[in-house]
Amino acid sequence: MQSPARLASRPCSVIMQPTTECVPLSCTYCYLPFRKIKNLMTVDVARAVARPVNRWAADDPAFEIVWHGGEPLATGREHLAALMAPFDGVKHSVQTNAALVDDAWCEFFQQHEMHVGVSIDGPEDMNHHRVTLAGHPGSRVTMRGIERLQRHGTLFSAIAVVSDPVPENAARFYEFFAELGVTTLGVNIEEEEGVNRGSVDADPVRAAEFWAALADSWRANPVIQLREVQRVLNFAGAVLVGHDTAPGPATAPWDPMPTIAYDGGVIMLSPELAGFTDTRFGDFTTGNVLREGLDVLVAEAEERTAWIPEFWQGVDACRATCPTFAFCGGAHAANRYFEHDGRFDGTRTRYCATAKIALLEGVTRHVREHRP
Repeated sequence: MQSPARLASRPCSVIMQPTTECVPLSCTYCYLPFRKIKNLMTVDVARAVARPVNRWAADDPAFEIVWHGGEPLATGREHLAALMAPFDGVKHSVQTNAALVDDAWCEFFQQHEMHVGVSIDGPEDMNHHRVTLAGHPGSRVTMRGIERLQRHGTLFSAIAVVSDPVPENAARFYEFFAELGVTTLGVNIEEEEGVNRGSVDADPVRAAEFWAALADSWRANPVIQLREVQRVLNFAGAVLVGHDTAPGPATAPWDPMPTIAYDGGVIMLSPELAGFTDTRFGDFTTGNVLREGLDVLVAEAEERTAWIPEFWQGVDACRATCPTFAFCGGAHAANRYFEHDGRFDGTRTRYCATAKIALLEGVTRHVREHRP
Protein backbone atom coordinates (compact mmCIF):
# COMPACT_ATOMS: atom_id res chain seq x y z
CA MET A 1 0.00 0.00 0.00
CA GLN A 2 1.30 3.45 -0.92
CA SER A 3 2.22 5.92 1.79
CA PRO A 4 -0.57 8.49 2.14
CA ALA A 5 1.82 11.40 1.58
CA ARG A 6 5.06 11.01 -0.33
CA LEU A 7 5.31 14.68 -1.27
CA ALA A 8 6.43 17.32 1.21
CA SER A 9 3.65 19.55 2.51
CA ARG A 10 5.35 22.65 1.16
CA PRO A 11 8.00 23.23 -1.52
CA CYS A 12 11.43 24.81 -1.11
CA SER A 13 10.98 26.85 -4.28
CA VAL A 14 8.51 27.62 -7.03
CA ILE A 15 9.36 27.78 -10.72
CA MET A 16 7.54 30.53 -12.63
CA GLN A 17 7.20 30.54 -16.42
CA PRO A 18 6.70 34.23 -17.27
CA THR A 19 6.64 33.50 -20.99
CA THR A 20 6.80 30.49 -23.28
CA GLU A 21 8.85 32.41 -25.85
CA CYS A 22 12.58 31.76 -26.17
CA VAL A 23 14.53 34.35 -28.15
CA PRO A 24 16.83 34.88 -29.89
CA LEU A 25 18.10 31.29 -29.50
CA SER A 26 16.52 28.06 -30.70
CA CYS A 27 18.58 25.27 -29.15
CA THR A 28 18.42 22.01 -31.05
CA TYR A 29 17.86 19.96 -27.86
CA CYS A 30 15.12 22.20 -26.43
CA TYR A 31 12.10 20.32 -25.03
CA LEU A 32 9.67 23.28 -24.93
CA PRO A 33 6.68 22.96 -27.29
CA PHE A 34 5.73 26.66 -27.54
CA ARG A 35 9.09 28.40 -27.52
CA LYS A 36 8.29 30.42 -30.67
CA ILE A 37 5.01 31.75 -29.23
CA LYS A 38 4.93 34.71 -26.83
CA ASN A 39 2.39 33.61 -24.24
CA LEU A 40 2.78 35.93 -21.25
CA MET A 41 1.93 35.23 -17.62
CA THR A 42 -0.58 37.70 -16.20
CA VAL A 43 -0.10 39.62 -12.97
CA ASP A 44 -3.22 37.87 -11.64
CA VAL A 45 -1.36 34.55 -11.82
CA ALA A 46 1.62 36.02 -9.95
CA ARG A 47 -0.65 37.47 -7.26
CA ALA A 48 -2.36 34.12 -6.77
CA VAL A 49 0.98 32.34 -6.39
CA ALA A 50 2.31 35.01 -4.03
CA ARG A 51 -0.44 34.58 -1.43
CA PRO A 52 0.76 31.20 -0.08
CA VAL A 53 4.39 31.75 -1.11
CA ASN A 54 4.73 34.83 1.07
CA ARG A 55 3.52 32.80 4.06
CA TRP A 56 5.97 30.01 3.28
CA ALA A 57 8.80 32.50 2.86
CA ALA A 58 8.04 34.04 6.26
CA ASP A 59 9.04 30.68 7.77
CA ASP A 60 11.87 29.99 5.32
CA PRO A 61 14.20 32.91 4.46
CA ALA A 62 15.82 30.79 1.73
CA PHE A 63 12.55 30.29 -0.17
CA GLU A 64 13.18 30.95 -3.85
CA ILE A 65 11.17 31.98 -6.89
CA VAL A 66 12.90 30.77 -10.06
CA TRP A 67 11.97 32.59 -13.28
CA HIS A 68 12.63 30.02 -15.95
CA GLY A 69 11.84 29.30 -19.58
CA GLY A 70 11.17 30.03 -22.25
CA GLU A 71 13.55 32.98 -22.02
CA PRO A 72 12.42 35.03 -19.00
CA LEU A 73 14.04 38.23 -20.28
CA ALA A 74 11.74 38.09 -23.32
CA THR A 75 9.01 39.06 -20.85
CA GLY A 76 10.47 42.58 -20.71
CA ARG A 77 11.69 44.45 -17.64
CA GLU A 78 8.46 46.31 -16.92
CA HIS A 79 6.26 43.22 -17.06
CA LEU A 80 8.72 41.03 -15.16
CA ALA A 81 8.89 43.68 -12.43
CA ALA A 82 5.08 43.66 -12.25
CA LEU A 83 5.11 39.85 -11.90
CA MET A 84 7.70 40.04 -9.12
CA ALA A 85 5.97 42.84 -7.21
CA PRO A 86 3.41 40.68 -5.29
CA PHE A 87 6.16 38.57 -3.69
CA ASP A 88 7.53 39.52 -0.31
CA GLY A 89 10.49 38.06 1.53
CA VAL A 90 11.49 35.61 -1.21
CA LYS A 91 14.75 35.24 -3.10
CA HIS A 92 14.43 35.70 -6.87
CA SER A 93 16.59 33.97 -9.46
CA VAL A 94 16.45 33.94 -13.24
CA GLN A 95 17.81 31.39 -15.70
CA THR A 96 18.66 33.08 -18.99
CA ASN A 97 20.50 32.46 -22.23
CA ALA A 98 22.00 35.96 -21.60
CA ALA A 99 21.51 37.03 -25.22
CA LEU A 100 19.19 39.88 -24.18
CA VAL A 101 21.34 41.02 -21.25
CA ASP A 102 22.27 44.69 -21.56
CA ASP A 103 23.22 47.40 -19.08
CA ALA A 104 19.58 48.04 -18.18
CA TRP A 105 19.03 44.36 -17.37
CA CYS A 106 22.18 44.30 -15.23
CA GLU A 107 20.82 47.27 -13.28
CA PHE A 108 17.48 45.45 -12.96
CA PHE A 109 19.19 42.36 -11.50
CA GLN A 110 21.04 44.47 -8.97
CA GLN A 111 17.99 46.54 -8.04
CA HIS A 112 15.93 43.40 -7.38
CA GLU A 113 18.84 41.43 -5.85
CA MET A 114 18.26 38.63 -8.34
CA HIS A 115 20.55 35.67 -8.67
CA VAL A 116 21.44 35.14 -12.33
CA GLY A 117 22.01 31.76 -13.93
CA VAL A 118 23.31 31.60 -17.50
CA SER A 119 22.70 28.71 -19.87
CA ILE A 120 25.80 28.00 -21.98
CA ASP A 121 27.32 24.65 -22.87
CA GLY A 122 31.03 25.46 -22.83
CA PRO A 123 33.53 26.77 -25.40
CA GLU A 124 32.14 27.60 -28.84
CA ASP A 125 32.82 24.16 -30.33
CA MET A 126 30.90 22.53 -27.43
CA ASN A 127 28.09 25.09 -27.64
CA HIS A 128 27.02 24.20 -31.18
CA HIS A 129 23.51 23.04 -30.18
CA ARG A 130 22.73 26.57 -29.00
CA VAL A 131 21.91 28.43 -32.20
CA THR A 132 19.94 31.54 -33.05
CA LEU A 133 16.52 31.49 -34.68
CA ALA A 134 18.35 32.17 -37.96
CA GLY A 135 20.54 29.10 -37.41
CA HIS A 136 23.75 30.97 -36.56
CA PRO A 137 26.02 29.98 -33.63
CA GLY A 138 24.71 31.37 -30.36
CA SER A 139 28.01 31.66 -28.49
CA ARG A 140 28.70 35.23 -29.51
CA VAL A 141 25.40 36.67 -28.28
CA THR A 142 25.57 34.73 -25.01
CA MET A 143 29.17 35.75 -24.36
CA ARG A 144 28.24 39.38 -25.07
CA GLY A 145 25.65 39.17 -22.29
CA ILE A 146 28.13 37.47 -19.95
CA GLU A 147 30.66 40.25 -20.57
CA ARG A 148 28.04 42.81 -19.52
CA LEU A 149 27.33 40.86 -16.32
CA GLN A 150 31.05 40.80 -15.60
CA ARG A 151 31.41 44.57 -16.22
CA HIS A 152 28.64 45.24 -13.73
CA GLY A 153 30.21 42.93 -11.16
CA THR A 154 27.18 40.64 -11.23
CA LEU A 155 27.98 37.15 -9.97
CA PHE A 156 26.33 34.36 -11.91
CA SER A 157 26.07 30.60 -12.01
CA ALA A 158 25.84 28.45 -15.13
CA ILE A 159 23.97 25.42 -16.39
CA ALA A 160 25.50 23.46 -19.25
CA VAL A 161 23.96 20.70 -21.33
CA VAL A 162 26.44 18.04 -22.42
CA SER A 163 25.18 16.08 -25.41
CA ASP A 164 28.15 13.75 -25.71
CA PRO A 165 29.91 13.22 -22.37
CA VAL A 166 33.39 12.09 -23.38
CA PRO A 167 36.30 12.33 -20.94
CA GLU A 168 38.63 14.01 -23.42
CA ASN A 169 36.50 17.17 -23.24
CA ALA A 170 36.16 17.37 -19.47
CA ALA A 171 39.24 19.44 -18.59
CA ARG A 172 38.70 22.11 -21.24
CA PHE A 173 34.99 22.18 -20.44
CA TYR A 174 35.68 22.81 -16.74
CA GLU A 175 38.39 25.41 -17.31
CA PHE A 176 36.08 27.40 -19.59
CA PHE A 177 33.66 27.93 -16.71
CA ALA A 178 36.45 28.48 -14.20
CA GLU A 179 37.82 31.28 -16.38
CA LEU A 180 34.34 32.80 -16.69
CA GLY A 181 34.25 33.03 -12.90
CA VAL A 182 30.91 31.30 -12.40
CA THR A 183 29.93 30.63 -8.81
CA THR A 184 28.29 27.26 -9.44
CA LEU A 185 28.19 24.98 -12.47
CA GLY A 186 25.36 22.53 -13.05
CA VAL A 187 25.93 19.88 -15.72
CA ASN A 188 22.93 18.29 -17.41
CA ILE A 189 23.39 15.38 -19.77
CA GLU A 190 21.11 15.92 -22.79
CA GLU A 191 17.73 14.30 -22.23
CA GLU A 192 15.18 12.79 -24.59
CA GLU A 193 12.06 14.62 -23.52
CA GLY A 194 9.40 16.95 -24.81
CA VAL A 195 9.89 17.84 -28.45
CA ASN A 196 13.54 16.74 -28.35
CA ARG A 197 13.42 13.18 -29.59
CA GLY A 198 16.89 12.96 -31.13
CA SER A 199 19.31 13.04 -28.23
CA VAL A 200 22.63 11.21 -28.43
CA ASP A 201 22.54 7.71 -26.94
CA ALA A 202 25.67 8.22 -24.84
CA ASP A 203 27.84 5.32 -23.68
CA PRO A 204 27.44 4.95 -19.88
CA VAL A 205 31.01 3.69 -19.50
CA ARG A 206 32.41 6.74 -21.27
CA ALA A 207 30.00 8.93 -19.32
CA ALA A 208 31.43 7.59 -16.04
CA GLU A 209 34.92 8.41 -17.33
CA PHE A 210 33.69 11.92 -18.19
CA TRP A 211 32.39 12.47 -14.64
CA ALA A 212 35.66 11.16 -13.17
CA ALA A 213 37.71 13.46 -15.42
CA LEU A 214 35.46 16.40 -14.55
CA ALA A 215 35.98 15.71 -10.85
CA ASP A 216 39.74 15.53 -11.49
CA SER A 217 39.63 18.97 -13.12
CA TRP A 218 37.64 20.39 -10.25
CA ARG A 219 40.08 18.97 -7.66
CA ALA A 220 43.02 20.48 -9.54
CA ASN A 221 41.38 23.92 -9.58
CA PRO A 222 38.46 24.04 -7.10
CA VAL A 223 37.46 27.64 -7.77
CA ILE A 224 33.78 26.96 -8.50
CA GLN A 225 31.16 24.70 -6.97
CA LEU A 226 30.42 21.76 -9.24
CA ARG A 227 26.82 20.82 -8.47
CA GLU A 228 26.82 17.17 -9.49
CA VAL A 229 30.17 16.33 -7.89
CA GLN A 230 29.03 17.99 -4.68
CA ARG A 231 25.87 15.88 -4.63
CA VAL A 232 27.92 12.69 -4.77
CA LEU A 233 30.35 13.92 -2.11
CA ASN A 234 27.46 14.88 0.17
CA PHE A 235 25.94 11.44 -0.30
CA ALA A 236 29.25 9.70 0.34
CA GLY A 237 29.86 11.83 3.40
CA ALA A 238 26.51 10.88 4.88
CA VAL A 239 27.30 7.20 4.37
CA LEU A 240 30.82 7.46 5.79
CA VAL A 241 29.71 9.14 9.01
CA GLY A 242 27.42 6.23 9.71
CA HIS A 243 23.98 7.30 8.58
CA ASP A 244 21.83 4.23 8.04
CA THR A 245 20.40 5.83 4.92
CA ALA A 246 21.55 8.77 2.86
CA PRO A 247 19.52 11.97 2.77
CA GLY A 248 17.35 12.77 -0.24
CA PRO A 249 14.31 11.42 -2.08
CA ALA A 250 15.18 7.85 -1.15
CA THR A 251 14.37 8.53 2.51
CA ALA A 252 12.65 11.92 2.72
CA PRO A 253 9.44 13.31 1.23
CA TRP A 254 9.87 14.56 -2.31
CA ASP A 255 9.89 18.31 -2.85
CA PRO A 256 6.78 18.90 -5.00
CA MET A 257 8.74 21.58 -6.93
CA PRO A 258 5.66 23.20 -8.48
CA THR A 259 6.07 24.85 -11.86
CA ILE A 260 3.55 27.58 -12.60
CA ALA A 261 2.87 27.80 -16.33
CA TYR A 262 2.13 31.16 -17.92
CA ASP A 263 -1.64 30.48 -17.69
CA GLY A 264 -1.56 29.48 -14.00
CA GLY A 265 -1.51 25.72 -14.54
CA VAL A 266 0.54 23.87 -11.91
CA ILE A 267 2.85 20.99 -12.81
CA MET A 268 4.34 19.05 -9.90
CA LEU A 269 7.75 17.37 -9.79
CA SER A 270 8.73 17.86 -13.43
CA PRO A 271 8.78 21.26 -15.20
CA GLU A 272 9.43 19.49 -18.50
CA LEU A 273 5.82 18.23 -18.62
CA ALA A 274 4.41 21.77 -18.90
CA GLY A 275 2.64 22.38 -22.19
CA PHE A 276 2.11 18.71 -23.05
CA THR A 277 -1.06 16.61 -23.03
CA ASP A 278 -1.71 12.89 -22.82
CA THR A 279 -4.78 10.81 -23.66
CA ARG A 280 -4.70 9.22 -20.19
CA PHE A 281 -3.63 12.16 -18.05
CA GLY A 282 -4.76 15.26 -19.88
CA ASP A 283 -2.40 18.24 -19.48
CA PHE A 284 -0.52 16.83 -16.44
CA THR A 285 -1.59 19.74 -14.26
CA THR A 286 -2.69 19.39 -10.66
CA GLY A 287 -4.92 22.45 -11.00
CA ASN A 288 -4.76 26.16 -11.72
CA VAL A 289 -3.88 28.91 -9.24
CA LEU A 290 -6.56 31.16 -10.71
CA ARG A 291 -9.16 28.73 -9.38
CA GLU A 292 -7.52 27.11 -6.32
CA GLY A 293 -4.78 28.13 -3.92
CA LEU A 294 -1.28 26.83 -4.59
CA ASP A 295 -1.11 25.70 -0.96
CA VAL A 296 -4.21 23.56 -1.49
CA LEU A 297 -2.86 22.13 -4.74
CA VAL A 298 0.44 21.20 -3.05
CA ALA A 299 -1.27 19.67 -0.02
CA GLU A 300 -3.65 17.61 -2.19
CA ALA A 301 -1.33 16.97 -5.13
CA GLU A 302 -1.29 13.19 -4.83
CA GLU A 303 -5.08 12.98 -4.86
CA ARG A 304 -5.55 15.59 -7.59
CA THR A 305 -2.85 14.50 -10.06
CA ALA A 306 -3.76 11.50 -12.17
CA TRP A 307 -0.25 10.51 -13.21
CA ILE A 308 1.51 10.66 -9.82
CA PRO A 309 0.30 7.22 -8.53
CA GLU A 310 1.77 5.57 -11.63
CA PHE A 311 5.00 7.51 -11.05
CA TRP A 312 5.23 6.16 -7.49
CA GLN A 313 4.92 2.63 -8.92
CA GLY A 314 7.98 3.33 -11.05
CA VAL A 315 9.88 4.75 -8.09
CA ASP A 316 9.06 1.66 -6.03
CA ALA A 317 10.21 -0.58 -8.88
CA CYS A 318 13.53 1.30 -8.91
CA ARG A 319 13.79 0.90 -5.15
CA ALA A 320 13.37 -2.87 -5.52
CA THR A 321 15.77 -3.35 -8.43
CA CYS A 322 18.39 -0.60 -8.70
CA PRO A 323 21.55 -0.60 -6.54
CA THR A 324 21.93 3.14 -7.13
CA PHE A 325 18.50 3.99 -5.74
CA ALA A 326 19.83 5.27 -2.40
CA PHE A 327 21.71 7.99 -4.28
CA CYS A 328 19.14 9.20 -6.81
CA GLY A 329 15.84 8.16 -5.21
CA GLY A 330 14.28 7.28 -8.56
CA ALA A 331 14.30 8.75 -12.06
CA HIS A 332 12.74 12.09 -12.91
CA ALA A 333 9.12 11.88 -14.00
CA ALA A 334 9.61 13.43 -17.44
CA ASN A 335 12.48 11.10 -18.28
CA ARG A 336 10.34 8.09 -17.45
CA TYR A 337 7.41 9.38 -19.45
CA PHE A 338 9.26 10.35 -22.62
CA GLU A 339 11.65 7.39 -22.65
CA HIS A 340 9.03 4.77 -21.78
CA ASP A 341 6.38 5.58 -24.40
CA GLY A 342 4.10 7.60 -22.17
CA ARG A 343 4.44 5.47 -19.03
CA PHE A 344 5.60 6.66 -15.61
CA ASP A 345 6.07 3.19 -14.11
CA GLY A 346 9.14 2.18 -16.12
CA THR A 347 12.48 1.98 -14.38
CA ARG A 348 15.91 2.68 -15.84
CA THR A 349 16.25 5.35 -18.51
CA ARG A 350 19.15 6.45 -20.66
CA TYR A 351 19.25 9.58 -18.54
CA CYS A 352 19.61 7.42 -15.40
CA ALA A 353 22.49 5.54 -16.95
CA THR A 354 24.55 8.60 -17.91
CA ALA A 355 23.49 11.30 -15.44
CA LYS A 356 22.92 9.31 -12.23
CA ILE A 357 24.55 5.87 -12.29
CA ALA A 358 27.57 6.97 -14.32
CA LEU A 359 27.87 10.10 -12.17
CA LEU A 360 28.03 8.08 -8.97
CA GLU A 361 30.48 5.58 -10.47
CA GLY A 362 32.72 8.26 -11.97
CA VAL A 363 32.98 10.48 -8.91
CA THR A 364 33.39 7.44 -6.63
CA ARG A 365 36.28 6.32 -8.84
CA HIS A 366 37.79 9.81 -8.56
CA VAL A 367 37.51 9.69 -4.75
CA ARG A 368 39.16 6.26 -4.56
CA GLU A 369 42.05 7.41 -6.73
CA HIS A 370 42.64 10.50 -4.57
CA ARG A 371 42.09 8.91 -1.19
CA PRO A 372 44.97 9.77 1.17
